[in-house]
Amino acid sequence: MQQSNTKNRYILGISFISALGGYLFGFDFAVISGALPFLQKQFIFDAYWEGFATGILAIGAIAGCILAGQVADKYGRRPGLMLAAALFAVSSLAMAIAPNRDLFLVARFAAGAGVGMASMLSPMYISEIAPAAIRGRLVAMNQLTIVLGILITNLVNYALRNNGADAWRLMFGLGVIPSGLFLIGAYFLPESPRWLIRNNKEQAAEIILRKMGDSTYVAESFSMIKKSMNGTARINYTAVFKRAVLPALLTGIGLAVFQQFCGINTVFNYAPKIFESIGASKDDQLLQTVFIGAVNLVFTILAMALVDKLGRKPLMLIGAGGLCLLYVLIVHALQSGSGMLSGLLLAAIGTYAMTLAPVIWVLISEIFPVGVRAAAITVAVVSLWLAYFILVFTFPVLFEHLKEYTFYIYAGICAAGFLFTLLRIKETKGKNLEEVEQAVSMH
Repeated sequence: MQQSNTKNRYILGISFISALGGYLFGFDFAVISGALPFLQKQFIFDAYWEGFATGILAIGAIAGCILAGQVADKYGRRPGLMLAAALFAVSSLAMAIAPNRDLFLVARFAAGAGVGMASMLSPMYISEIAPAAIRGRLVAMNQLTIVLGILITNLVNYALRNNGADAWRLMFGLGVIPSGLFLIGAYFLPESPRWLIRNNKEQAAEIILRKMGDSTYVAESFSMIKKSMNGTARINYTAVFKRAVLPALLTGIGLAVFQQFCGINTVFNYAPKIFESIGASKDDQLLQTVFIGAVNLVFTILAMALVDKLGRKPLMLIGAGGLCLLYVLIVHALQSGSGMLSGLLLAAIGTYAMTLAPVIWVLISEIFPVGVRAAAITVAVVSLWLAYFILVFTFPVLFEHLKEYTFYIYAGICAAGFLFTLLRIKETKGKNLEEVEQAVSMH
């Protein structure tokens, strides 16, 4: 299929609207780092509750992923995206007005459900509407909106830092703005043509495909989608664990778990805590989160330029190897209280943002057979969120006992991730989803 046959401006527009789901992820991911110093005083958090308040977002996200898989399969990708936005809007307000710890945690769980739905459905939707030649860049756009959410939220947190003991309520309440915009945008999205064809709505699919490309594009898309669906029944979770799908599933789970256990999200969520350990003031701690957000954004934009040129596998290897080396240097910087700590942490953020962060989302959205894609992506993303919960729940306790040596654990995991990528990952750049399916099934 030739890129010249597609109307890329239209495809870019609907991809961007879908990718706003990533902004919700970025917002809730980042808001906790600015709010934690206030929440510690408001609700008397120790290391356990600090980890639990951060990590409960992931438990909600797991529930959201399971719900998203069912909604996406039965009702379509678009209703799922709308439900995610609505859940997020309501939970943002609930967190802002929470009178006690327990109600705050329930609301953060609900926010996690919205984030989990968006984290699964946004990349799935984009991968299904994007032409092969630009699919990597468009799915990586989801990561771009995540990092925009992180940066803007860190800037808002920093601006609100001196607004009194209740500043955290405003930090959370502002989440209703991006979720409202996302809800409006999702309402105007077309349904995924792949979902429509699978559900015998070929006329509706053809109308949408004609907006996306010329008659050649429409004919080729129909042919490939129909061919890939021969013999596939409506998906169920049992089908995901059959021998033909299992290699792709295990690869997807491995990628998802590695993206979290590589350890970088401890820097995003606990930067103030890490800088506090070397004597930084509260203002400096929050300012570092702004620098982290800015570096994250710059290197994510670089990743979007590279993912369809350099390819998925080389970027994965650079990310895993680079983080392994940087973590060893971070241990030494924390030991000595070195001024190099900030630079090393920013280098780690930049390495991750350019490699593992966007590429793993791209691969998870690509590698599964069309007939079981919704269920398989659900399993992979549930694994990702479970790994995130374990990471952020254990970090405050590990850091309390092991201090800087905690980062040696993450260095070891990155070394293992490098070997996993080398041995298990096949390059998928430039292939349409049906060609990727054949390549993975032959692995």
